[in-house]
Amino acid sequence: MTTTECVYERSVDGFGTVRVVRVDPARDAELLHGWVSEERARFWGMRGAGPDDVREIYAHLDSLTTHHAFLAYHDGEPAALFQTYEPAADRVGECYDVREGDIGVHLLMAPADTPVPGFSRHMVSVLVSFALTGHERVLAEPDAANAKAIALLERSGFERGPEVVLPEIVLPEVHLPEKRALLLFHGR
Repeated sequence: MTTTECVYERSVDGFGTVRVVRVDPARDAELLHGWVSEERARFWGMRGAGPDDVREIYAHLDSLTTHHAFLAYHDGEPAALFQTYEPAADRVGECYDVREGDIGVHLLMAPADTPVPGFSRHMVSVLVSFALTGHERVLAEPDAANAKAIALLERSGFERGPEVVLPEIVLPEVHLPEKRALLLFHGR
């Protein structure tokens, strides 16, 4: 279990305790590299990244005031990578009318040796509660071809919005290819 300061904690009857801590790029790069380099994480867009690349990407993210990365621990074990961002400061802000109080999220569940029924739904519920702290509405924008993520979000109370094309971003510190995404929203 991590010794880093917890930014959010919630216990759920029949599920356990989820603790959310900020990603430390130096400490967490190897763990995150193991997750983002798997085939199941292809929509995350980092399959070809090495551990040093992952460390650099999260160090850059850590330098921003508008984007944040967190690790969610379930009963002391790393269970998910969760990122939040201000949609107006992100490429998705060019694709829909951003409302005051919106917060965007990205979620990657840790690999599971033995899947536990309901695990992802419980984890999403806790992380949405965390994201809604101080916000009115959560935005998710999974790849439009990622049927599993879309189904999970809809089962978790998200409502479909439009399908959009997120523009390519080419900067010295980051390159994001164009992405066809489905916008999904979850309000208070």
